[in-house]
Amino acid sequence: MSTPAEHRRAFVLLIVCGLCWSTGGVLIKLVDWHPLAIWSTRSAIAGATLWLVRRPSMRGITRAEWGAAIALSATTVLFILSNKLTTAANAILIQYSAPVWIALLGTWFLGERATRLDWVTIVLVLGGITLFFFEQLTFDHVTGNLLALAAGVGFAFSAMSLRKVALGPTDPLRSLILGNLLGAMIGAPFVFTHAAPDANGWLVLLALGVGQQAVAYLCYAWAIRHTTALEAMLIPVIEPVMSPIWVMLAIGERPGGWALVGGLIVVGAVTMRAVVSPRHPT
Repeated sequence: MSTPAEHRRAFVLLIVCGLCWSTGGVLIKLVDWHPLAIWSTRSAIAGATLWLVRRPSMRGITRAEWGAAIALSATTVLFILSNKLTTAANAILIQYSAPVWIALLGTWFLGERATRLDWVTIVLVLGGITLFFFEQLTFDHVTGNLLALAAGVGFAFSAMSLRKVALGPTDPLRSLILGNLLGAMIGAPFVFTHAAPDANGWLVLLALGVGQQAVAYLCYAWAIRHTTALEAMLIPVIEPVMSPIWVMLAIGERPGGWALVGGLIVVGAVTMRAVVSPRHPT
């Protein structure tokens, strides 16, 4: 049983995780390379960093760990592909249907039932994200939207699978390392068939792999032991709100009025969920 102090620390680490993830949009804009080549290289750097920090044994990988790794790898590639085939706003909003899938499937998959507070938070978060990207949403690009929906399902199963691994004796970081290595291998052909970026691009890739991914995953691997899968999905949801803010600070693209209202709703909902926490998971 997690203590209240461990539960609070897990929430803080999940917020840090979301902040790290949110820097991806502005950093990827700075790398002139094929998106899947960026994905592969970022995954390779993140996987290597995670292994060097903890050096867990990779022997005896269980079925649950493979499931978490495959779900993680599938989520990242589906999200990148959906961004190519639909608008970024559609891709982000539809992917963040993930908390709904966890709320619906969490009892069956993990025995973790969504509370009334969870459902209120989900409604506020999805409403806030909708407002945030309201001016950019479109009903076109069916294929890209379906891929984003698949990414949302993958995102949900990634969190639930990692939570299942965390409930056992093995380190969930092993699944995160394995998932990144799968991404590195699958995307490798694009690394070698497209012209490499310049020195500045490689520095940004290093920042993506170490800061935006590895640091986030270290926080996530610890936190998932002391939160439910749904909490581990809802708290980092500040990511899509913070991502355009970094872009605004870096290159001056300012969000509109609806975006500001939506962002305040998302941040408020996440803060409420972090403060009004009804349980301490085992």
